[in-house]
Amino acid sequence: MRVSVETSVARHVGDRREQQDRVAVLTHPLHPAAVLIALADGMGGQSGGAMAAEQIIHAAQQNLEAFSPATEQPTKLLSAVVQDAHSSIRLGRFSNEQNPHSTIVVFLLYRGRAYWVHCGDSRLYHFRNTKMVMRTRDHSLVGELQRRGKLTAEEALHHPQRNVLVSCLGSDRTPQAEMGGSDSVVAGDCFLLCSDGLWSFFSDEELADTLFSLSADKAAKHLLELARKRSQGNGDNISLAIIRFVATNG
Repeated sequence: MRVSVETSVARHVGDRREQQDRVAVLTHPLHPAAVLIALADGMGGQSGGAMAAEQIIHAAQQNLEAFSPATEQPTKLLSAVVQDAHSSIRLGRFSNEQNPHSTIVVFLLYRGRAYWVHCGDSRLYHFRNTKMVMRTRDHSLVGELQRRGKLTAEEALHHPQRNVLVSCLGSDRTPQAEMGGSDSVVAGDCFLLCSDGLWSFFSDEELADTLFSLSADKAAKHLLELARKRSQGNGDNISLAIIRFVATNG
């Protein structure tokens, strides 16, 4: 039995004036088996957020192209993307008199292994069939309150400070990025990267069932359309990327 990989990305401006989310699927120019997906939810007025998110995609592209799989660890690549993007966003802040920030999620697939890094409240989910294997923790105020047992998940969704981040790229503080990985991926595995414009409208169980029952393209379209419907005219920018591993004959 062989395993094929389905990928799909989608974005929507929601009900905002500007799209400040970015998402990209990137392939190493010399090693096609190395695929990197980067997602960023930018924040900042006067296009500052869009600029910050663009810097993350740019840093991901540059570092992937310079990555040498034979001699370098994937974690070094992911760390470099975070540090380079953070530095670039900070420079843009001073040169353009803006206050840009961004979340980041970067996923690397190479030789049957998955690696990732994240900072902020954009998420990475790992599902296996209909079960959730893991979900990144939000670097947000309500996320911290939840972990301390002071807020329920339902209360967090409606908290007036739910968008306040305790760590992101572009701020005065060093990003508290967290890394993770999976030593092997198998048929039935599915990874979802998404901004809060998507995940805030779905339970973990609903995401798992959707990603298990639909192809990557159909799942992306379904989730985006349902998030738009549930936002009731007050939706944030939406971005998502799906990486789905499917068993095939031959």
